[in-house]
Parts: sequence; C-alpha cells; structure tokens
Amino acid sequence: MSIYDTLGVPTVINACGTVTRMSGGIMAPEVAEAMRQASVACVDMVALQAAACRVIRAATGAEAGIVTSGASAAILLGAAACLAGLDPARMNALPAVADGRCEAIVVRSQRNMYDRALVVPGARIVEVGIPDRYSGPGVRDAASWEIEAAITPKTAFVYYLAGAQSRPRLTDVAAVAHAHGLPVLVDAAAQLPPSCNLQRFLREGADLVAFSGGKAIGGPQSSGILAGRADLVASALLQMLDLDVFDDVWAPPAEFAGLRQLRGLPHHGVGRSCKVGKEEIAGLCVALQRFAAADPKARRAAWLARLEGLVAASGAAISIGGGPVPVAALDLGSEDAATRMQRALAGGVPAIQCGLGRREDGILLFNPVAMTDEQARLVGTRIREELA
Repeated sequence: MSIYDTLGVPTVINACGTVTRMSGGIMAPEVAEAMRQASVACVDMVALQAAACRVIRAATGAEAGIVTSGASAAILLGAAACLAGLDPARMNALPAVADGRCEAIVVRSQRNMYDRALVVPGARIVEVGIPDRYSGPGVRDAASWEIEAAITPKTAFVYYLAGAQSRPRLTDVAAVAHAHGLPVLVDAAAQLPPSCNLQRFLREGADLVAFSGGKAIGGPQSSGILAGRADLVASALLQMLDLDVFDDVWAPPAEFAGLRQLRGLPHHGVGRSCKVGKEEIAGLCVALQRFAAADPKARRAAWLARLEGLVAASGAAISIGGGPVPVAALDLGSEDAATRMQRALAGGVPAIQCGLGRREDGILLFNPVAMTDEQARLVGTRIREELA
C-alpha cells in the first residue's frame, strides 16, 4: 500500500507535463534515495549550500549558485539580492528601500503572473515597450534603447523572461544594463531542455538566472536554482538563511566568501519564507548532475518513443510535434469534442490529465515527461476506447 492509498488520495496519470498543480514529475530512484539519505542526519545548511554551489558551478559555469524552494523563490531572492547587495542594513529594511533605488525594468511583453515575486522583496516594476507583434497592428516589440531610456537613479536591475519569443535579445539587454552598472535577473524557469541553456543565459550576459528544479531537471518539485554572480548569489543566500546566530560564530565557507566582508549580520531576511530543506538540496544536486551528464539526443528519443507507444495504442491519427520536448496532439475537431474527451479521461480510473492549452482549437496535448512508458500506453488505450 502506498502513502497515497493510506492518505486516501487517488493518483493520476500526468500527461500535462511537469506542472505544479499536477505535482510535477516522477523522480528517478537515485534522486529519491538522495533525499531519503539526507533526511536521516543533520548538517549545517550553509555547508550544504556550499556543496550545492560546487555542483551548480560545474553544471552552469556560474561563479556561484544556490538551491531554492522553486524558481519563483529564486526570482524573489534574486530580486532581493539586486535591491540590497551585501549591505546588511538594506537587507534588514526590505521590502522598504529608503533611497528609492528599487525599480525593476521589465519589457511589457514579458510581464507574467510570476513576476510578482519581484514585488514581494520591495521592487517596483517599470514597464517599457509596446508589443505590437502580439496585439496585431505591427511587427515590433521593445528595443534596447527603450530600456536605456527608462533607466534612472532609482533603477536597481533589469528583469528578463527568457523564451524563444523574448525581445530584445538578452545580449542587447545585458549590454545596456551593464553600461549603467545594473544587473540582469533572468527567469529561465522552464527553459530546460536543451541542457545547453544551463550555460547559455550566463554567457549572454545574465548576472543571475533562475531555473526550476522540478521540471526537466527531474529534481524535487519544490526546488529551484539561482546561479550567477558570486556577490549576488551570496546576498540571496543570506536573505534566506536562519540567521539567529551570534556574529562571532558565523563562518561562511569559501564558496560564499563575499559574506566574510559584511559589517554585521542582518536578521532573518525577506526571503526567509523561501527556505529550502536539506532533502530538496540533496535531491536537486543528484538530479542536476544526472541531467547535465545525460545525452540530450537519447533523452529526447526516449520521450519520443513514449509518445509513439501512446499513438500506437490509441489507433488514432495523433500528431507528434517537434521541439526540445515532443508533444502529442489529438485533434478532435471542436472545442466541445475536446472537452468531452478531456472529461472522460479525467473521470476514469486512474484519472488522466492532459494539456488544455489548445482546447479552443479542439486539440488535446499529451506531454511525455511526467509519464512512464506503461502509463503512456494506457493513455493511448483509453483514447481508443473513448473514440470507439
């Protein structure tokens, strides 16, 4: 009997992908075992984050990195680092910023519901650009000169939502920001795979990058990564830690050497609610090492084979799209038909949850990342039964 049976919670087949509302993905046995081992002993959390820093540096090429309680927490902590730097007085004051240097410049077309993580530690969002290419009257988006025009003495950093559609290019944004001494915080939560993106955004000029640990990396669902400039990462870490400690017993490791220069320790930081457990840190380290070492072509081939098994079992004309993560699309012809199929799949035992991003077009989506091969074949069988 599983823990879910004991708790009376039915399991589902997650064909949505590693979405949080469906509890993310399925961890590899090695990752789960690392979490189990971490749970049966106590360690100094700063020493554990230093070990994680070494793993993250090896995978990303960053000066430093820490494990957070998810990508949103990484964004919050990154913003707090940009606002306070290594000044303990500024850390203590957040979310208030006495000198007003709290503005975060954001391209209007990159606004999203997750960027409220910038506001929690005290940033004030300043939007720039007109995204005509999205609204239809034109083809243009924001330009780097518009970002530069928005910079004032109150600007603290630039926030950039990474994606294939993001404009201007990160290299251009970073060039403008760095010319004015401003850091660039990149939200790359869902930009893996490809695994080369672990290094790409830093190479293109990002000062801090946030990744989700519970998506393609395959780590615990409540884990994330913040990687980048050593001083900013150290500031982010300090604003998450339990700091109920006397200054004379505080001894930060070499990985966070910048913390040795502080004039004093701040109190519990604005990111204290983002604390991450030893189990998540251990699991994320193992998952990141596995992800970085894996053959990207083999990983994609396994996902593709899983979907091909689904299609074969369904007996239906289901197309499989390209991209780093292949996705199967079942075209049912209308929104009503797609809704009926979705409800039938979700109402069965076990329940099957699929992607609804194209339901208005009559299409249901099936993502292979959070399914097993056996579950994918079962999804196909259920589709065949419902179509019959």
